[in-house]
This record gives sequence, structure tokens and C-alpha cells, in this order.
Amino acid sequence: MTDNSGHASEGQHRELADIPAIEVISKAAVMLMSAAAEKIGLADPDPDTSRHRDLDEARRLINAYAGLLDGCAGSLGPHAGPMKDGLRSLQRAFREASAAPDEPGQGPGEKYTGPVR
Repeated sequence: MTDNSGHASEGQHRELADIPAIEVISKAAVMLMSAAAEKIGLADPDPDTSRHRDLDEARRLINAYAGLLDGCAGSLGPHAGPMKDGLRSLQRAFREASAAPDEPGQGPGEKYTGPVR
């Protein structure tokens, strides 16, 4: 909540201070994953005809997600495996959706993960 000056209220600061870092990271990860999936067209019955498909945007989102995971690698604990699995699934879906797939190691997020096949 903001006050009249547009600044967050003291109550909101306390709420944010009480949220564990892994929860904030997880929420950011889910948002990036969900948005990338939408941009690949995975939410539609036929991704190839999805009106939401935008592979340039999907590439940006997958890169951001891979960077987040790379930057937090030592802090994710038991969340690391499922988050990395989700990233690999997005990378594979992106490759399958691309008319001209990137060379191995050049796809979205692969500078962090290495080539995804």
C-alpha cells in the first residue's frame, strides 16, 4: 500500500521483511516460467496457432529465468531440482517451437545451463 506521496507504507515494508528470500525467488521464478510458457504458446491447445506466441519475448523471459537460477544456485536447496527441470522444459519447448532452432549452446538460457537437447 502507498501513502499520498507514492511511497510504500510502513506496514508493507514489514510484510516484505517477513517474507523469506526463497519465497520471493520462487514467486519470481514462477512468474518468469509462466510468462515464457505463454509466449511459447503452451497454454493453448495448439501452440503453433497461439495468438500469444512471441518467441522473441519467450527468449528474453527464459534468459531471465536462467540467470535468476544461476545467480541463486547455492541458495535454492530442495527447490533447485524442480526449478532447473522447469527451465529445461521451457528450453526444449522453445527449441521445438522455433522454425530455425538455435545452434546447441546458443538457445535461450544456454549460456547458463550449457546445451539443451
